[in-house]
Amino acid sequence: MNNGLKKYVLLLVVVFLSVDVQAQCAMCRAALESSDSGIKPEAVNDGIVYLMAFPYILVGLVGFAVYKLRKKKVAKAE
Repeated sequence: MNNGLKKYVLLLVVVFLSVDVQAQCAMCRAALESSDSGIKPEAVNDGIVYLMAFPYILVGLVGFAVYKLRKKKVAKAE
């Protein structure tokens, strides 16, 4: 088998043998299933959004700092 065919077969195996995963941890799922009102699920979803946004903000800040440093270095070289 050539390398391209091996990758294709591996991709097919992974796609067809993958199992469904839960979107939440077991504790979050249990808490949401036991709640009667819609307030708790909404709060969990808000928490997920906050947790998801934080790494993007950090990467953006680091990228901005690198951009500013490079811009300053290029201006200094000229």
